[in-house]
Amino acid sequence: MGEPTLRIVAFGGLGDIGRNMAVLEWDDDMIIVDVGIMFPEEEMLGVDLVLPDFTYVRERAHKLRGIFLTHGHEDHIGGVPYLLREVKAPVYGARLTIGLVEVKLAEHRLQNEAALNVVEPGEVIHAGAFEVEFFTVAHSIPDSCGLIIHTPLGPVVHTGDFKLDHTPVMDQHTDLTRLGQVGADGCLLLMADSTYADTEGYTPSEELVGEALSNIIHKAPGRVIIATFASQIARVQQIVDGAVSAGRKVFVTGRSMVDNVAMARRIGYVQAPEGIFVGVEEMRRVPNKDLVVVTTGSQGEPTSALTRMAQGDHRHIQIQEGDTVVISANPIPGNETAVARNVDNLFRLGANVLYNRVANVHVRGHASREELKIIQSILQPEYFVPVQGEYRHLVAHAQLAESVGVPKGNAFVLTDGDVLEIDENQAGIVDKVPSGYVYIDGLGIGDIDQHILRDRAHLSRDGFLVVIVPVDKETSQVAGDIEILTRGFVDRSDNEAIIEEAKRVVLKTLTGAAHLAEIGGINTQIRDAMSKFIYDRTRRKPMVLPVTVEV
Repeated sequence: MGEPTLRIVAFGGLGDIGRNMAVLEWDDDMIIVDVGIMFPEEEMLGVDLVLPDFTYVRERAHKLRGIFLTHGHEDHIGGVPYLLREVKAPVYGARLTIGLVEVKLAEHRLQNEAALNVVEPGEVIHAGAFEVEFFTVAHSIPDSCGLIIHTPLGPVVHTGDFKLDHTPVMDQHTDLTRLGQVGADGCLLLMADSTYADTEGYTPSEELVGEALSNIIHKAPGRVIIATFASQIARVQQIVDGAVSAGRKVFVTGRSMVDNVAMARRIGYVQAPEGIFVGVEEMRRVPNKDLVVVTTGSQGEPTSALTRMAQGDHRHIQIQEGDTVVISANPIPGNETAVARNVDNLFRLGANVLYNRVANVHVRGHASREELKIIQSILQPEYFVPVQGEYRHLVAHAQLAESVGVPKGNAFVLTDGDVLEIDENQAGIVDKVPSGYVYIDGLGIGDIDQHILRDRAHLSRDGFLVVIVPVDKETSQVAGDIEILTRGFVDRSDNEAIIEEAKRVVLKTLTGAAHLAEIGGINTQIRDAMSKFIYDRTRRKPMVLPVTVEV
């Protein structure tokens, strides 16, 4: 047996935005950093959410010593309830992060399935061969943390999502002092946020957003409706502060927003004078000029509160002339079309819509290149792995790291499933493990795959055509009238001639066979003949579904 090595495997967040999850292993001990979800891309028809593949963790569940969460955004904690259905391990995070996980577990009816542990910055958790220390970072949500993971080979620093904000909301700075101490002692590996590694300069401060929102709330002539992520508790506090200073009431809508704000108020992360928050009945009595609405739907989600408002079917709020709607978030890649559709619909209903292209109502929560250089310079790690970003971001970050001191060849651009192994002398990618997308569709988890998504795409583009053929059980000959049903292909009333000709094609294909045929063979004959006929006549490729009925 050789000496143990440090193994690092990422199961999401490398090459796409979301599903952030990394595993660190040493001998018989394993820990997980973050368990996020990804919102479906446009071609993932019918998919609600995308999870990391938990197969590797499930097969090594006996080694799992803890799940460590950097902050409370969906792409870092959204998968926790799904993982806890399959493995049991203590969960660690800062106070707000654990509060948001508690809300999620309640939604999934898993309140008693996890040992949730609130950790203070600077506290060290012993997890087998690992000692995990939390340190504060500035981000767009309170209680964001990075992790200093002490391993037998030296410290691994995982930044989580971060930026260097000198005027952060709730006064939470990135702890450069602690990182400087780690750098002075020697940092083995840095795993750093790459989302804006290709963006020059520095990321603007969250303070700018607070000022912009307050200005909008003061000057708007009517209702102000602000959409943001339900986990953006700091943004909610900025909205509340603006409402208080403008003498307005606040109404919260959207199930996840209502749950998260209630939790944040309970633990003191959203503070407001008595009477500022109003319920449905009181909201209806508040004049429009005295009301601010905080809502979900910044990503154009089909069932979100803002989308329902844009479609005119929200239960409590109807958009009207004089409303100001603010979308305080950037669209996640894949959501641009849905967001744009909502913006158009809101304008059609008479609202004035403000979003990031026309007003400073959102800033990035991630470090730009100059901030990333500062972190590299402070830590001077021996090895570097860029995390969280599309592939171009990872490459840009690796190149940046080498430009400020990481030895050539020691910056590893991994893809999901790559296994990075580090020993006393060297590091390298040694293996690849399962790490594909796991799709959530309704109550189904992982029961659809790329083949089903291809079928859905096919149906959405070209429709389908069902050919029902009665077949004699003994002779395999057609034994009655052929029926053809279509959906999304042609309007039958306008194309009756094509349908009748298609029936004749099927009849000709199956007539005259001198031998008995298996049903599967008959179906293949029908599919092939119909597909060719339809394409020749219409240049379309509907899905052909043969149904043979033995009589």
